[in-house]
Amino acid sequence: MKKYHILNKIRKNYLIAVVRGNEFDDTVKMIESILAGGIKNIEITYTTPKAGELIEHFSNNNDYCIGAGTIMSSASADEAIRRGALYIVSPHFDADIATTCNLNHIPYLPGCASATEIIMAMKAGVDVIKVFPGGILGASFIKDIKGPIPHVNLMPSGGVNTDNMVDWIDNGSFSVGIGSALIKGYDGTNAEVITKNTESFVAAYEKAIKGNKE
Repeated sequence: MKKYHILNKIRKNYLIAVVRGNEFDDTVKMIESILAGGIKNIEITYTTPKAGELIEHFSNNNDYCIGAGTIMSSASADEAIRRGALYIVSPHFDADIATTCNLNHIPYLPGCASATEIIMAMKAGVDVIKVFPGGILGASFIKDIKGPIPHVNLMPSGGVNTDNMVDWIDNGSFSVGIGSALIKGYDGTNAEVITKNTESFVAAYEKAIKGNKE
């Protein structure tokens, strides 16, 4: 049940912070600021220097759900999992990565932009598919796909902001990935800006959920 426990954790926390850093200590500061702002799902991209070490650094806290992003090969997926990554994210679908994740009972979230790619991923045992690039495909893509494929779980990455989050939620997204918007205004010295940006997304999510319940 390991994989489903992780998926439930991602779903519960809903917001996924996609972190791309340039230097280890600064990326640690960025992640700590995001966690302080209330987002507990952290995707550390493998374009970030020492990404594996960063995953290892943050993976010991059970309150957080640390994953690896921009994974381009099964070897990188295996390395990230050994470092403690609880989920693997790619900009594309790769059957070998899917196999590696399935063998380790780790969720694989590949980027897909068409019904054909989505079906291929589902056949390979993928439980949640990243809608990528989300900013181009738009929130209505989820609703359109769920028409003929109602049981698919979709997570947008890119293009999600505090103004349109309710659209992604209303259209049935499993969770949402948020990237550069979290570090807008950050110059390397004002980490409090990241926390404030994060709090804005958490507040927008809570408002959207409250509106759906009313």
